[in-house]
Amino acid sequence: MGDSILDTGNNNYIVTMSKFNFPPYGKNFPGKIPTGRPSDGRLISDFVVEILGIKYLLPSYLDPNLGVEDLVTGVCFASAGSGYDRETPKILGALPVPYQLKLFKQYVKKLRTLVGEQRSDDIIKNSLYVISLGNNDVGLTYFLRKKKSDMASYSSFLVSQASATLRQLYGLGVRNIVHLSTIVTGCVPASRTLFGGVRRQCNDESNELAMMYNKKLSNEIERLNNDVRLPNSSIVFVDVYYPLFNMIRYPENYGELTNVSLTCMIC
Repeated sequence: MGDSILDTGNNNYIVTMSKFNFPPYGKNFPGKIPTGRPSDGRLISDFVVEILGIKYLLPSYLDPNLGVEDLVTGVCFASAGSGYDRETPKILGALPVPYQLKLFKQYVKKLRTLVGEQRSDDIIKNSLYVISLGNNDVGLTYFLRKKKSDMASYSSFLVSQASATLRQLYGLGVRNIVHLSTIVTGCVPASRTLFGGVRRQCNDESNELAMMYNKKLSNEIERLNNDVRLPNSSIVFVDVYYPLFNMIRYPENYGELTNVSLTCMIC
């Protein structure tokens, strides 16, 4: 579940402004094919399944060419442009989180039909679920509604939505979850273009909100892991904000990244 950090092509099959199935996307993908991934190559989703020794690519759930083996070994429900705030996916036309959950429930039913209830329950329970949500909320939606909400209340609202989503997944049999922090939202090209002025500087307000949200989310995940009502669950918060921030601020420490522009690095 998630946004453009994880979407391996679901947006190819919906009406949206967030499409990535054309050049230059995919220029470093095998065969130089634009697959709908918001990248010049593979995504975190793909690298995770490869590292786990499962497969080389994680297919999108909406791909009409999915086979039985694809469903058994994992699919992606993420949609570029989505977020925890229900207003977020409306901006560009992404799959809202509740709809991604609906697709997951549909997937569980398909899995049970294919492999039986016992094996499907084992697959759901023992699989790893990676979530990336909050980037678009923090980087865009907040600034469209900031007159109605301050950073403290908005970040708390997002975390409450995240907590509810994690509980829903637990209720569906999910036990192993990795939730990524936001990226450095104020330094992505779109944010710098919209809010960075003539010099296209990083949007410090967005970065401050991202850090606030990430901290609260980390604390909430720790609380959920200690919740006796969620036995046998393992939810891990992974910080991707500060590694990216350090690359942006201290590129000389990262070898070949020294001469790479921020725009290319974030893309």
